[in-house]
Amino acid sequence: MSSWLTPTLENIHSTLVVRSRSVMENQTMVTEFLLVGFHNLQSFKIPLFFLFLTLHVGTLAGNLLIIVLVSTSHNLHSPMFFFLSHLSFADMLFTANIVPNMLHIILADVSTISFTGCMVQFYFFGASAIAECLLLSVMSYDRYLAICDPLRYTSIMEPKLRLQLVIWTWLLSFMVTLITVNLICHLEFCGPNIIDHFFCDVGPLLALVCSNGASLVQLEITLFSFPLILSPLVFIIGTYTCIFLTILRISSSIGKQKAFSTCSSHLAVVCTYYGTLFTVYVVPSRGHSLNINKVLSLLYTVVTPLFNPIIYSLRNQEIRAVIDKYIGRSKNMTSFSTTQ
Repeated sequence: MSSWLTPTLENIHSTLVVRSRSVMENQTMVTEFLLVGFHNLQSFKIPLFFLFLTLHVGTLAGNLLIIVLVSTSHNLHSPMFFFLSHLSFADMLFTANIVPNMLHIILADVSTISFTGCMVQFYFFGASAIAECLLLSVMSYDRYLAICDPLRYTSIMEPKLRLQLVIWTWLLSFMVTLITVNLICHLEFCGPNIIDHFFCDVGPLLALVCSNGASLVQLEITLFSFPLILSPLVFIIGTYTCIFLTILRISSSIGKQKAFSTCSSHLAVVCTYYGTLFTVYVVPSRGHSLNINKVLSLLYTVVTPLFNPIIYSLRNQEIRAVIDKYIGRSKNMTSFSTTQ
């Protein structure tokens, strides 16, 4: 590839340093950030672009398919699939907020984002991440009632309660994230303005703060992380402990297999999502480099949102049955039209 299409790493670095120094010398507030992204993988940017583009399209298509199936099929109107459709929406919001700009960064090697755009991206990122944690805990409660208290499941998990759980999930997610964004907006960013990441994450943002308020924001994030991220995980562990104990008391092997199959997909999603999330935000960052942080961030921003619909589509018999029904109906309509 010609040199004018692919600038060298030295040219990018010198450009970033010059812009950063100009901000520092003038002592003006930062109005934009430079997202460096994957500047050390320039020779692989075309394969990476098409790889992430394919994963992004697959994520949007898979989650949109689940939302459409749950909305249109009467066989998927149970509480579990109602919550699953909102989980799919959270995944779509999560990936659509980050991946398009990441694809631009891969092609352009560096991307400029305004301060307002950076705050908006972080706002939807934080809200969708918290919403996913809360939705996973709500879904574990649904599975707990279905397996441990099946006689009262229908009366407890009525449509009114489902709607209330979902509404409170989204309200808490957006309200708590709004508090964090409001605190960050009142911090002083006077340079440098280089974010060595592919999106506006809280860690790289706070590293650029030149005032004393970064510790307050970090304290606020820590205080809210327990009730909104760690508490749902503890709740999920507790509900699944009760579920496994109940399954072990089932006498027939067929009954055990059927009970376990109703929650295995959800448990796989929980392990994948929380595993990557904890590795990035709970394990001390000094234990791994920035490049490893980027790879781990890719797991929960690109891979996990695609992983969810694949798990539920392959392991859930009801969803597979509805998909087969639609495929069979489309084949019949196609064969009928060809015979006319």
